[in-house]
Amino acid sequence: MAAMEAAKAEAPDGVSYRRIDHLTIRTRPEQLEEVRAFYERVLHLRPGTRPSFKFPGYWLYWGDHAMVHLAGNARPDLKFSESGATLGFDHISFRTTGLKAMRERLKKLNVKFEEVPVPGFPLHQIFFRDPMGMKVELTFDAAEAKD
Repeated sequence: MAAMEAAKAEAPDGVSYRRIDHLTIRTRPEQLEEVRAFYERVLHLRPGTRPSFKFPGYWLYWGDHAMVHLAGNARPDLKFSESGATLGFDHISFRTTGLKAMRERLKKLNVKFEEVPVPGFPLHQIFFRDPMGMKVELTFDAAEAKD
C-alpha cells in the first residue's frame, strides 16, 4: 500500500466514519472573545448559526461547515497548562492550502509557529498555539514548501 493510500474504512458491522466533524474548545466565559478573535484572525473562521445552548459560545465556520465550536462554560477552578500539553489530547490538524500566504499571515499577526516536513510523506506542517495553549497543526502538500 502506498504511503498516502488508506484501506477501505468500514467496520465489519457496516459502520464507517467520513471525517472528524468539529473540535470543541472549552473556555471560561471571560476568555471566549479572545479565543473567538484568534481563530477569526488566524484561520479566517467566521461565527455562524449555533443552537441556543444554556451557556455562551460560538460555532466558527469555514464556508458552510462549523469546524470549531467554542464553549464558554469552563468552571472557574479548572486550570490549563500554558504549554497546552495534556496526557491524552495533543493537537488538532486542518488540511490546508496556501502555505506562503499562511506564513505571511502568521508573521503579520505575531503568531509564533514552527514548520516541520513529514519524513517519508509528501506533507509539510505548521504548528502554533492558540490563546488557550492548544496546539494547532496546518498540513500542506510538501510541493508548496518548494515554492
